[in-house]
Amino acid sequence: MIIVMKAGAAKKDMDEVLRCIKDLGYMAHVIHGTTRDVIGAIGDERGKSALQALETLHGVENIVPILQPYKLASLEVKKEASVIRISDDVAIGGTQVVIMAGPCSVESEEQIIASAVAVKKAGAHILRGGAFKPRTSPYSFQGLEEEGLKLLAKARDLTGLPFVTEVINPETAEMVAEYADILQIGARNSQNFALLKKVGQLRKPVLLKRGMAMTIQELLMSAEYIISEGNQSVILCERGIRTFETATRNTLDLSAIPVLKGKTHLPVVIDPSHGTGNHHYVAPMSYAAVAAGADGLIVEVHPDPEHASSDGAQSLKPDKFDIMMQKLRLFTEADGRTL
Repeated sequence: MIIVMKAGAAKKDMDEVLRCIKDLGYMAHVIHGTTRDVIGAIGDERGKSALQALETLHGVENIVPILQPYKLASLEVKKEASVIRISDDVAIGGTQVVIMAGPCSVESEEQIIASAVAVKKAGAHILRGGAFKPRTSPYSFQGLEEEGLKLLAKARDLTGLPFVTEVINPETAEMVAEYADILQIGARNSQNFALLKKVGQLRKPVLLKRGMAMTIQELLMSAEYIISEGNQSVILCERGIRTFETATRNTLDLSAIPVLKGKTHLPVVIDPSHGTGNHHYVAPMSYAAVAAGADGLIVEVHPDPEHASSDGAQSLKPDKFDIMMQKLRLFTEADGRTL
């Protein structure tokens, strides 16, 4: 249920509603809107008649049932789009299309610094790079782990770019959160509910990737796990799903952008690198994603993709990324947005 507070409701009125929700055995999640606040009361549906009685409390405007199974991620609970603040200069979900760029894996100090400088020069807002890499093969490069996090932090200090990196298990989540500006949940962990709960408790922005065989509703339910733990800073990422097609690594579902925009207030980012698996297709899919309304892109860029430890075939060289960014500005301007 959603308890909609009156515009300008006093703090004591809000506190009384929160107390009553707790007494009824529900979890209360306050969502601050531009003109009024709403409270999501989450719990056993059998007690909803008792919640309905809260409509008589001072400061309550009305009470509305939430129809979707993803309660807190739904547009029913928050009508306006969420804007996730990453740093003083970067926010995802507003009028700026935010670009995250960098290599799949952190391989060395020289490599990550060169990547960070190059993507910054081209106009990227956030550095991406993997310190922990869950791989299909146990014999593939697994990442530099904490040393990789330290190198990402060094690149941030040098360029001013905040960085996003992947969290692969609950045990290392707190360590990653000490370094990273955004915690990424990869496709293979998108239904690792213990990990989702953990990052929900860490209060760092989370980039949640769609699983390879995950429906849109399942993606939103995974987001719900994070938000239900108190972390409302969730960014959804479409990175391609597995279909019968073999011409590309995955099938990039660009229709997910308008579908998600019609269901959730959370921002939507597109990963054209994993979505196609081929550097030739990254730029066209990036333009299409922005035209479809994506709030941002996460793109793999590597100074020497031919010798990359992972995903070299889908990584852009810095000069190609720079050309893509120049053309991308035309698409953002046509849509009345900025880059």
